[in-house]
Amino acid sequence: MPDKPSVLFVCVHNAGRSQMAAGWLRHLAGDRIEVRSAGSAPGDRVNPAAVEAMREVGVDIADQRPKLLTVDAVEASDVCVTMGCGDACPVFPGKRYLDWVLDDPAGQGVEAVRPIRDEIRARVEALIAELLPEGGAKA
Repeated sequence: MPDKPSVLFVCVHNAGRSQMAAGWLRHLAGDRIEVRSAGSAPGDRVNPAAVEAMREVGVDIADQRPKLLTVDAVEASDVCVTMGCGDACPVFPGKRYLDWVLDDPAGQGVEAVRPIRDEIRARVEALIAELLPEGGAKA
């Protein structure tokens, strides 16, 4: 693994789960891990309930925009974390793939999104501990 590992979070619309995961990783790891997110069928905007749930814990993802999943993004990442997008993510030898089964926040209010946000944080913290065993999460 290179000096600076890279992680790609993928969900269907790149509007909820993957955006929250990317926000957590940026917040907790700082610039020690390169962060990407994308969707197999990107939405028009990030889910407002996800934005609000993250804002509640001091993580701002309001400026993020859904992006289309590309082969280049997968190829450039050391770890690809999928969240409900099935087989849409191309597979390359030597890459690490994780599938996080999480409820979809689409169409949910902020009350329903909070537990998803918290579960994503726990999983991101565990991933950071694996990728940066010497330093772990910074916050």
